[in-house]
Amino acid sequence: MIEIGGQVDLSHPPERVWLALTDRELLGRWFAEAETLEGVPDRLLLHTDGLPGFEANVEVEVTERQEPERLVLTCDEAGRLSELTCVVTATTQGCRLEVREVTTHGGWSVEQQKPREQQLRQALTVRLPAILDWLAFQQVDLRRGDGGMTAELPLVGASRNGSARGGRRRRRVIAVLVGLAVVGGLAAWVALPTDAEQSAAPTSSPSPSPSVTSVAVATTPRSTASARPSRTAASPIVRPSRTPSVKPSPTLAAPPPPPPPLTARYETESSRLFGYTGEVVVGNPATTASGNWAVVVNLADGSTVDDVEGADWRQDGRAVTFTGAALPAGGSQTFRFDVRDNRPKAREPESCTVGGNPCAGL
Repeated sequence: MIEIGGQVDLSHPPERVWLALTDRELLGRWFAEAETLEGVPDRLLLHTDGLPGFEANVEVEVTERQEPERLVLTCDEAGRLSELTCVVTATTQGCRLEVREVTTHGGWSVEQQKPREQQLRQALTVRLPAILDWLAFQQVDLRRGDGGMTAELPLVGASRNGSARGGRRRRRVIAVLVGLAVVGGLAAWVALPTDAEQSAAPTSSPSPSPSVTSVAVATTPRSTASARPSRTAASPIVRPSRTPSVKPSPTLAAPPPPPPPLTARYETESSRLFGYTGEVVVGNPATTASGNWAVVVNLADGSTVDDVEGADWRQDGRAVTFTGAALPAGGSQTFRFDVRDNRPKAREPESCTVGGNPCAGL
């Protein structure tokens, strides 16, 4: 027995998700085209031949239906049998959809199982939310429910107006000025004398030398000059002291320059109604391996992350922190994240930083 599956949290009511699961035309838009068999509504042929992980079309039949909570299908893919279960659970934000497929006769090869699961995950986290957003836009926002579905899902391109470009230009200028200030501060720091050089500088107190040493000698009249001067306690003979020699301290070598910081580039990979998919590429331009990295993305108000591929993550308000393992010298790591927005027009993140430095592309 082999099992694959996935789950996704959706900001839509269970009834709308149930419609996307059971309506033949909607199913064809987010998973695979479907047609009825022998005019029986509960038997369908899914045109999956050619999709990743599928070797033939799949014939399905509904064996259990509990609207809008549970749907069970038996699947036949060229003699390979499986059971597909869809469970819809209401949540405070909408609902959660869990999908599990278990083989009952035969099985998938190793080369077939992984792309099949990726295909299911992509359908659940990207295409299904787009169809649900479109349905909500049709039924609620545009009040065009009686007009039927449009031929294609309307996509909204990423907004890049003049004000956004102006904001990006100002951020670039500020980043350049900050960089110049940092370089200037580093140069001034290198030019300052080190503590060892300050300690080796001469002080204002002169060292004693023989030329300035005072010698107290008892004097006598000329007639008694042959007599030796007597030493007394009051006038001792002071011997010149040696001047301590100061050895020059070795010059400290300038510290090695810090490794270049990690880089990151953001790009909106795809846009849809009420959301988009973002992509960030983290790079290590240094000649040595980096430590663990962290990228912080600040989303627009009302946006949340639904799914992430290629990084660990956590969301705190509008700030989403993505983390990953160390990168080798010259290496890079790409991660993608799906964002759900409460507005029909997709809005890019407000900011993106890696190690406190701004990402390119925003």
